[in-house]
Amino acid sequence: MTVKVAVAGLGAIAQTAHLPLLERRGDLFEVVALCDISPSLTRRMADRYGVARRYTDVTKMLDAGGFDALVVLTSGSHGHVVADALRRGLAVLCEKPLAYTRAEIDEIAALEDPERPRVMVGYMKQYDPAVQRMAGRLTGVRAIQVTVLHPSDGSQLAFARLPAPPADVPAEVADRLRAQHDELVRAAIGDAQPEARWLYMTILNSICHDLSLLRLLAGGPGGVDHVTTWPGAGGRSVELSGPLRAGGRYAVHWHYLEDYPGYRETVAVHHAAGSFEVVFPTPYLLGAAARLTDVSAEGRLSFQDVTPSFERELVAFHEMVTLGAPPLTGVLGALDDVMTAQQAVNRLLTRDGLAPGGEVRAEAEVV
Repeated sequence: MTVKVAVAGLGAIAQTAHLPLLERRGDLFEVVALCDISPSLTRRMADRYGVARRYTDVTKMLDAGGFDALVVLTSGSHGHVVADALRRGLAVLCEKPLAYTRAEIDEIAALEDPERPRVMVGYMKQYDPAVQRMAGRLTGVRAIQVTVLHPSDGSQLAFARLPAPPADVPAEVADRLRAQHDELVRAAIGDAQPEARWLYMTILNSICHDLSLLRLLAGGPGGVDHVTTWPGAGGRSVELSGPLRAGGRYAVHWHYLEDYPGYRETVAVHHAAGSFEVVFPTPYLLGAAARLTDVSAEGRLSFQDVTPSFERELVAFHEMVTLGAPPLTGVLGALDDVMTAQQAVNRLLTRDGLAPGGEVRAEAEVV
């Protein structure tokens, strides 16, 4: 069955990954509508992929219908768009984060069908061949250590030679989106200091990928014992640690390094019978494979598979839409990520003797 899809948001991740792969997998998907707040970008991408129906307002695209599923690649929180799509009976593949607040996720959860899921969150690293191979061989996780070296987007995307960002987004649209962003962040964590706000957005926009791997490999974080951030040459860093639900502990070290030569993420998993290490390259380069090293009593083995994790994710999305197969991360996994981010903010603020706000404060008062 070919699934008719609409795509909302035509920025870098759409141009480098999702649209090329949707075109490649024409056996599974037909793109019938595109939407972006930039008229020129919408026109250019629609011309490139031969899509006749083009929009600059996602609500108008949803109202017009004519498709089975929505791929959400817009920036910011996606809670409102996903809820609107579910009300219209659509299945949704949503780039992270699903939402900024627990309230948004509660609204989505109320619209989700527990017997036949319709929401997949785009954590493509969970579908990476190296990760899947590791997950099938783990025996009793003792510790997971993650290190992310994150250069600027410009550095990561230099190979793609993308056109300059469009300059034709209406000012009133940009202003409205900024206001909505600020309102949701305040609802989540209150009028927090800049450090706490930066931490929250860094977790939801980047470290969430590592949380998704912790969830797949060891049930996810069981809490946040320690968090700190610090400035350095080229950007800020995060240190985050705590217990794993399946036993053992995790530690995440995330560093923004403006001029670092290339993205690099290392996930080391120590278990009862040995260790695994996966090294991820930049996610935008589809032909670059993650490298898995397996160290056990039998020796040291290496594994690579160049099948893009984004493509495997799309295949899983097709199986969710057509067969009802549950995704590796759905609504509850997204809620888990928001809760971990809010626990981290609460830990950071209380360390500094500051009172949390928003949902963080409400949760603290309940506890």
